[in-house]
Amino acid sequence: MNIDTIITSEQLIRAVNETLRMVGFSLLFGALLGIPIGILLVVTRPGGLLENRLVYRVLNPVINVVRSLPFIILLVAILPFTRWLVNTSIGTTAAIVPLVLYVAPYIGRLVENSLLEVNPGILEAAQAMGAKPWQVIWHFMLPEAFSSLILTMTTATIGLIGATAMAGTVGGGGLGDLAISYGYQRFDTFTVVITVVLLVIFVQGIQSAGNALARRARRER
Repeated sequence: MNIDTIITSEQLIRAVNETLRMVGFSLLFGALLGIPIGILLVVTRPGGLLENRLVYRVLNPVINVVRSLPFIILLVAILPFTRWLVNTSIGTTAAIVPLVLYVAPYIGRLVENSLLEVNPGILEAAQAMGAKPWQVIWHFMLPEAFSSLILTMTTATIGLIGATAMAGTVGGGGLGDLAISYGYQRFDTFTVVITVVLLVIFVQGIQSAGNALARRARRER
């Protein structure tokens, strides 16, 4: 292995920071969009608290279409929008835009599945007591699904980590970019191994933390 291809600790730390930045901001904005989408899918569906067939029939297929696009295709397809929004189409900041659009409908669908697991009897009892729809959602539906929602966000975070690695193929920065630029293009096996190990550590740590928080939430109910 040529000494010129060996990555430095500074490059590795910068790549880790870029990955954490992409995951953190994308998860934040994706959750701000995805959680309301999931709630809307549940309450507007036939038989929901706020049944609205028009909203459901428009929102549901849109979510399906966006989710059916592989991330790398979505990333390339919205390059003009990304360039218009953040004034660039490369780098970590630019990668956050498609990451948000990728994870928001994903979170929305996962949240929908979590909320649909709530016992309908609890919601009916809340309505019988005179609770308004927003009170049913906030005080009954979301608390009952809390442990499942934790696992939902855990799954979304892990999915984002994989997507950030793919963002590296178009200069998105992070560990994926490091693996492509040094590991693949310069045939540096050491860099590939390091990035894979770090990604595995991230995924295992997040999954373990999510499982622990979900178990704690179930015990406290």
